[in-house]
Amino acid sequence: MQQEPQQENQQDQAFEVEPTAAAVEHEEAVAAESLEAQVQALEAKVAELQSALLYGKAEAENLRRRAQDDVAAAHKYAVGKFAGELLVVKDCLEMALKDNSSIENIKMGVEMTLRNLAGAFDKFQIKEIDPKAGDKLDPNKHQAMSAVEAEQEPNTVVDVMQKGYAIAERVLRPAMVVVAKAREE
Repeated sequence: MQQEPQQENQQDQAFEVEPTAAAVEHEEAVAAESLEAQVQALEAKVAELQSALLYGKAEAENLRRRAQDDVAAAHKYAVGKFAGELLVVKDCLEMALKDNSSIENIKMGVEMTLRNLAGAFDKFQIKEIDPKAGDKLDPNKHQAMSAVEAEQEPNTVVDVMQKGYAIAERVLRPAMVVVAKAREE
């Protein structure tokens, strides 16, 4: 009796090992359909990614072009606000020259003009470089026009020939100064 169950077991294993041709074809068809579905899904994903890439490139190009236009406009119109402030100064000068009935009126017009110009300079952070006698020569802010013998230390300012100007810590024009030179003994 022990041999019979072993034989049945072997027969069951034989059926499991040897699938029918129809079953094999069915499994291959299911696998092919699954692979085809995966290929279609991947192709759709590739198309979606290509579209996103093209959109991203176009958007980056548009941003670059807009940035270039903004920079060009900023360069072109950078002095616009400052020029608007100077129009008031010009108006004051014209009024001073137009009403030339007295020296007092002309003087008052010139003073008003200077106040308006100083206001425009303050608004746009334009600062005077106006060294005083005895200040040490600063080659970053001063330009020595001549050297004279003086009671002061060498390389110190004796006189200011022309004020300098800076905008936001950047020198527009250095102050032109006369400096003391070492005494010859």
